[in-house]
Amino acid sequence: MIEVRVPDEQEGTKAVVRAWLKQVGDAVAENDPLVELETDKVTQEVPAPAAGVLAEIVLDTDAEAVPGALLARIETEVEQSSTVRPEPVEGLTSATPPQQQRLGFDTLGPNGVETRLSPSVRRACLQNGIDPSRIQGTGRNGRVTREDVDRAVAAATVVSVGEPATAQPRQFSPHDIPHDRMRLAIAENMARAVAEQPHVTAVFVADFSAIAAHKAAMAERGVKLSYTAYIVKAAAEAMRAAPAINGRWEKDRIAISPTIDIGVGTALGDKGLVVPVVKDAGTLTLEQVGAKLDDLTRRAREGKLDRADVSGGSFTISNHGVSGSLLAAPIILHQGQAAILGIGKLQKRAVVHEIDGKDAVLIRPMAYVTLTIDHRVVDGHQTNAWLSRFVEIIEGWPAA
Repeated sequence: MIEVRVPDEQEGTKAVVRAWLKQVGDAVAENDPLVELETDKVTQEVPAPAAGVLAEIVLDTDAEAVPGALLARIETEVEQSSTVRPEPVEGLTSATPPQQQRLGFDTLGPNGVETRLSPSVRRACLQNGIDPSRIQGTGRNGRVTREDVDRAVAAATVVSVGEPATAQPRQFSPHDIPHDRMRLAIAENMARAVAEQPHVTAVFVADFSAIAAHKAAMAERGVKLSYTAYIVKAAAEAMRAAPAINGRWEKDRIAISPTIDIGVGTALGDKGLVVPVVKDAGTLTLEQVGAKLDDLTRRAREGKLDRADVSGGSFTISNHGVSGSLLAAPIILHQGQAAILGIGKLQKRAVVHEIDGKDAVLIRPMAYVTLTIDHRVVDGHQTNAWLSRFVEIIEGWPAA
């Protein structure tokens, strides 16, 4: 028997078994995806460490998966000629369409592509009388996920667990949105962060004229850069003014991270957000930061981030202005960090500048910038010193 265990390193406060991709009796090849684990930050597949037959599932769907916990066992010494055949699914007859006879293993989606159902999806479909072939899968390669089934069930009439059979069914609005694990984990982390870390926010305003001019000049040379790339680079440079901003609270000390690893919040629409990390941003050029951001953002939205892509951040940026907000005070979600930078919407505003000793009203691209800090780690002096340096770098960006 070969044991399958939860990886020792996982990103997030808690992992749970989201779905088994194989069931007991299935033949598996080495590195075949066996099970999906989900944290508040990322969903990952655990591969089979060896070829054989899945002999036992130890942690079922929805079970908590702590690092090192036993997930399953694989029997490797099996006859190569043996064939594992799926057992018929209770309630299905020979008159059932072929795609429904395969309900326990494979199903044809709305696009006609055959996809594999996980045990939790299969169980949910059977329990709720849902035809998975009529569900548009949003998982990888069009796979029907448990969230897809939950959404299909949400509009139906159900009876809550624990209610007597004679109780009146509880009606759900078709506009209701069932909680998925990411939303529940985000809610838990938000409440914990506010309860454990005393948050204080300082607000500055920054003129992005120099950045806009440099960005336009680089575009003419064929190098396309986002404003976020400049913000990441400026934030890394500003750490010299207040190194504790790149630190964290420990019981016996304030630990300063030896590298500047900047997480950038990336929205996933209704699915919440993830925070991919630009590692060692202080050593990267502006162009390298831009390339790294493009790659991380693309893979985040495709659901292809690895654990390493979202782990180890020492500081976070929330560029909330891209969705229209002028001012916000983001919450520090990660216990291993002391601060989070918020960038508001870039907007043309009238500002007063002194030119040749006289006041002049100019139109400039401006944005509010906020730094929310863990007041256990830093005080107002370090907060304002960091923001002052950050704004100075943004406004004084050299010409291209």
